[in-house]
Amino acid sequence: MVSENESGKINEHSKNRQLDQYRADDNGKKMTTNQGLRISEDEHSLKAGTRGPTLMEDFHFREKMTHFDHERIPERIVHARGSGAHGYFQVYEPMTEFTKAKFLQDPSVKTPVFVRYSTVAGSRGSADSVRDVRGFSTKFYTEEGNYDLVGNNIPVFFIQDAIKFPDLIHAVKPEPHNEIPQAASAHDTFWDFVANNEETAHMIMWHLSDRAIPRSLRMMEGFGVHTFRFVNEEGVSHFVKFHWKPVLGVKSLVWDEAQKIAGKNPDFHRQDLWEAIDTDNYPEFEFGVQLIKEEDEFNFDFDILDPTKLWPEEQVPVKIIGKMVLNQNPDNFFAETEQIAFHPGHVVPGIDFSNDPLLQGRLFSYTDTQLSRLGGPNFHELPINRPVCPFHNNQRDGMHRMTINPGPVSYHKNSLAGNSPVPASEAEGGYAHYQEKVDGRKVRQRSESFKDHYSQAKLFWNSMTEVEKEHIIAAFHFEVGKVKSKDVQQQVVEMFSNVDLELAEAIAKGVGANPPSNKNEVETELTSPALSQELMKVKTAATRKVAILAADGFNGTEVNQVLESFKAAGITAEIVSINRGMITSATEQQVEVDQTFLTADSVLYDAVYVAGGQESVDALKATKNSIFFVNEAYNHFKAIGAGKEGAEILTKAGIGSFDPNAGVVAIADEKSGTAFIEAIAKHRHWIRA
Repeated sequence: MVSENESGKINEHSKNRQLDQYRADDNGKKMTTNQGLRISEDEHSLKAGTRGPTLMEDFHFREKMTHFDHERIPERIVHARGSGAHGYFQVYEPMTEFTKAKFLQDPSVKTPVFVRYSTVAGSRGSADSVRDVRGFSTKFYTEEGNYDLVGNNIPVFFIQDAIKFPDLIHAVKPEPHNEIPQAASAHDTFWDFVANNEETAHMIMWHLSDRAIPRSLRMMEGFGVHTFRFVNEEGVSHFVKFHWKPVLGVKSLVWDEAQKIAGKNPDFHRQDLWEAIDTDNYPEFEFGVQLIKEEDEFNFDFDILDPTKLWPEEQVPVKIIGKMVLNQNPDNFFAETEQIAFHPGHVVPGIDFSNDPLLQGRLFSYTDTQLSRLGGPNFHELPINRPVCPFHNNQRDGMHRMTINPGPVSYHKNSLAGNSPVPASEAEGGYAHYQEKVDGRKVRQRSESFKDHYSQAKLFWNSMTEVEKEHIIAAFHFEVGKVKSKDVQQQVVEMFSNVDLELAEAIAKGVGANPPSNKNEVETELTSPALSQELMKVKTAATRKVAILAADGFNGTEVNQVLESFKAAGITAEIVSINRGMITSATEQQVEVDQTFLTADSVLYDAVYVAGGQESVDALKATKNSIFFVNEAYNHFKAIGAGKEGAEILTKAGIGSFDPNAGVVAIADEKSGTAFIEAIAKHRHWIRA
């Protein structure tokens, strides 16, 4: 019993002694299972051969993963912060040569989909714009059953074997002794994990690039990450990787902007997605596949099953085979976005698995975590998870069962119900696993071909433009600069000297560590332009959001002309002024103010236009908010436009002169309006740096 003092309050010293028997001391101890069995290996799951599938008998992996899956109730342990939308998918041409999946055959068929985007590390209450991997998961409601493509916006992952996933997430989550920091990787435990697990090197390069702070969920790529299989009617298999290519191109925030958005509008990405669909600016993504023949599996200088490796598009081109359009917002966030349950094991005939050890573990983990999060085995009964095709089996009862199964029979084989339901043959659409020959000893090892952790990290670095490299270095400075352990900081410097010596020296200088002692950087000049956002060709102003700064006395003719050109380009504009209500132009034209300088901020817009009209400009000059608004947008490399008198605001904001090449455009006529739209389409104007 916990003792009480004379006042009846719990004696804290006695309470602490009472809890001592439960306080763990792992320091210097040997690792065991929860049953006390000593563990000889915690890096590798049990496989049939070094490149074989993970085995069900691996009790240590299953115990470790089961415990991890059930650590938090009811919020998702990872990907808790999500946004979703309904839509449809259409294939461009029959894919019969490669796969028998029916939804990839008929271009006239629109397959319903639901997509959920998410951050990985933060809780449901965290901000959208944090530096993090973004989940990009799609549920296809096909006539053969649900198919889930459970991916990310980065094509590789931190680890190679699923048994290490709990370790990764424990490291990146808030540190358990004080639950700090939320939704951030800039802390000791994460970087300690990175420095002591070299397989993270490639993913870290992506994580610290601009890919981890997307401008919009509509403007980021999606990847299936793992190697899967396509199997056609003849049983011929191709290895396949999946891609989503945004029609609007791949665009990102800058770091200062991302941090400020987290405070100004934590729901920035969620609201952006909702408003785009609500205004019929439907997000569109083209679906692409990379295909490798079975016989070519070993023809590369990397293992195609390694989830920390990508297939360079210059070596294995992406074949674009269809398009997805998101055209409907959810009616209820909880019922749809929160309750949707994805699982990479939800496949249809024609899509199968590889022996990627991270994928093999996910095939176990996802069902297990849904049991905990959604209260039992009947999560498929929820409307958002129900297939559009009928389903029949002998599964019964359990929490939240909704199907009413009449009759006494719930087993197979049977005679009382004519042996119904009966398994379907492969010719009748029954799923048959690809008959891959597996031969190997039961081992806890990883293939030797998985051991190169730095070549593709170097490939990524080589492929970046100078601006992108500067951003990666700055991200290292921020992230590793937040680490308190000098030893961990030095370990990070030494680790990334294997990628690039100049990068490691820059990291060391920025965080106050010693220059790297290791001089063994990867020797390769190979590049992959497809990895660089700045080298991507898609440049469009469509769906971008522009703030128009104006007050009473603005130039109505000029503003009308700008608004017309914005409308034609698919740009959304909002009037930002000193107060809400109506403002009146110099010619008595009235427009309604959408936002004030208190309810809006430059970080929430893609560009800024200062309306002309002397009275309006004089009023704006009288408030420092307008000057800061323009100055901040300029410092974030956004397009800036101004009417004749509006140039005075730019001058007070420290912008020297108009320069269309630097994204600063004088708005005088239709031609200059077009130049401003072109500046918006470029997204950022790094020449200012």
